[in-house]
Amino acid sequence: MWDALWLDTRIATMVEGAGPYGLIEQGALATREGRIAWVGEAKDLPGNPERQAREVHRLNGRCITPGLIDCHTHLVHGGDRAREFEMRLEGASYEELSRAGGGILSTVRATREADGPTLYAGAATRLKALMAEGVTTVEIKSGYGLDRENEMKQLRVARKLGADFRVSVTTSFLGAHALPPEFSDDADRYIDSIVRVQLPAVAEAGLADAVDAFCETIAFTPAQIERVFKAARALGLPVKLHADQLSDLGGAELAARYGALSADHLEYTSEAGAAAMAKAGTVATLLPGAFYCLRETKSPPVDAFRRHGVAMALATDCNPGSSPVTSILLMLSMACTFFRLTPEEALAGVTRNAARALGLADDRGTLEAGKRADFCVWNIEAPAELSYRIGSNTLGHCIRKGRRR
Repeated sequence: MWDALWLDTRIATMVEGAGPYGLIEQGALATREGRIAWVGEAKDLPGNPERQAREVHRLNGRCITPGLIDCHTHLVHGGDRAREFEMRLEGASYEELSRAGGGILSTVRATREADGPTLYAGAATRLKALMAEGVTTVEIKSGYGLDRENEMKQLRVARKLGADFRVSVTTSFLGAHALPPEFSDDADRYIDSIVRVQLPAVAEAGLADAVDAFCETIAFTPAQIERVFKAARALGLPVKLHADQLSDLGGAELAARYGALSADHLEYTSEAGAAAMAKAGTVATLLPGAFYCLRETKSPPVDAFRRHGVAMALATDCNPGSSPVTSILLMLSMACTFFRLTPEEALAGVTRNAARALGLADDRGTLEAGKRADFCVWNIEAPAELSYRIGSNTLGHCIRKGRRR
């Protein structure tokens, strides 16, 4: 017998090529041992539903989607940057704040000063907010320690969150996020520290699932990022990249050249960059929260991504400086409004394509037999409502590994 069966529901499977949303009207979904055992039209069930499952749930027409995936966050950090928010409104640019020792470096100071339990408590609050909106998998980056001890401290907190909460946590080592003050006049020497000290220690401890970096005029050059990517490849770790956020340094092409799981931000990505990402299978992760908070005016080249067939993911980019966002549902609305994604593209961005951006597409992101039974039951009639409604959480309940969370 199946463990549980859900009936009287519209199921947005998000299977690519299966029609809009992969939608099954009058659908049914069964689980066994934490996996999806069967999904399809209820009329095709192989027998009496009441005799096929230990539990039968009738949803009265409510929608089911895959569990949501937030594939780019900086949840673990110390302090906040509310004063910088005020300063930006008074006219200071993000780049000016960074060059003056604010920005990322102010969070680095707060994160270094905080102990593990303090970092855990703050991140747990943010994680709970994401979970309350149906997030079942979340990526958490380091990048606010910028030395071996503090980067590992962040990553250990992220791992503990994954162990303590009913949510899957993947981790990314982001040592190449900014230049720490002790290396303020020598970026190449800091890259040496990442390649020779930080990254080997992180890999040996098993604390990272991927390696990320920030390629930008206020961060690191493509040549410096290449050194990090080569070291990551030597250690068997996949890479991803903060690319083309403030300028086009060829970050998208660099990410594609190393087969990156994703390139993220991408406001200044060129046509050539989009073509390179398509060829490499690199996902474009769009971050409307940062676009909104920084009051950017140049949108990512969504039409170019469509032309070349680049998969587009969405994420909160939850961080204290440029995107203090803990609402994945708000990102759906913003992506449609600011970037002109369709509601279907937006939902794919936090399910199917977000799973691809984490290298997890074989296990989750769509509702198919054999995949993990992570899904959400929504108090809505049509999946487009998730993008349409602003500031409204319509989650009924969330199922993770076949069990109600």
